[in-house]
Amino acid sequence: MGSFSIWHWLVVGIIILLLFGKGRFSDMMGDVAKGLKSFKKGLAEDENAAPEAPAQRIEGRPATPPVTPEETVRDKQA
Repeated sequence: MGSFSIWHWLVVGIIILLLFGKGRFSDMMGDVAKGLKSFKKGLAEDENAAPEAPAQRIEGRPATPPVTPEETVRDKQA
């Protein structure tokens, strides 16, 4: 009683085919395949995309050094 026999699985398979039908099931599998292809294509496009250029300094403005968290806390206390 603990496991299903081949007849149980056969009945379940027939019920699934009756619910979804041969055409619906193949259409669903086709849609899944199209989705996977577009997902892989999107991943390939991301890998081939050129990395962004580093930020450039604007001419005429002096470059400022980065601010550390300690300097920010010190400025707020003063």
